[in-house]
Amino acid sequence: MKISSRLLLPIAILAASATAGHAEWRAAEKVETYVIAGKTGPELYESIGQKGPMVRDGKARAIAHTNFNLTWSRKYEPKDGVCTLVSARPNLTITYTLPKPAGQLPAPTAGNWETFIAGIRAHEKVHGDLIRQMTKEIEAATVGMSAAGDPKCVKIRTELQKRLSEVYERYKQRSRDFDRAEMGNGGNVQRLILALVNGG
Repeated sequence: MKISSRLLLPIAILAASATAGHAEWRAAEKVETYVIAGKTGPELYESIGQKGPMVRDGKARAIAHTNFNLTWSRKYEPKDGVCTLVSARPNLTITYTLPKPAGQLPAPTAGNWETFIAGIRAHEKVHGDLIRQMTKEIEAATVGMSAAGDPKCVKIRTELQKRLSEVYERYKQRSRDFDRAEMGNGGNVQRLILALVNGG
């Protein structure tokens, strides 16, 4: 499963605790950057619009991008014709892609940039937390589930996919709601962009 959360132009993501029956796991995090040009706020933002990661099937560019790769190690146990998912351990990697100026910035642009990128980084970290939350919900919703009349553990996979889809849809809605609040008029991201472009 590879999914992306994106911060779109023109204004356009915690380790899990062990719970009963669930093994402790920890998400891996990576930060990647793309280089932008400019010495002023407007120049930097213009470069983001030209070089930011492509999203929406190549139809738009983003300021920042949170991507994740989630795979599972699952153990199914058939007994007396009933198949049970006895364990599911996630392997989750979250990758944040952020802009980075090509060289040292003059004052006061440097200070304005640090405020801007700190806010964008914090925004993307929330997307990362939402991804972790989704992963924990998948774990809780699937471990222990069983299917009768399924000695070869085939039927259970259909129900598993249904539960995965339900959790994923809830995650997408939470992510959309968060972006809507952050990117709307007067939202945090809009304020960050205006402060960068207007100089504080």
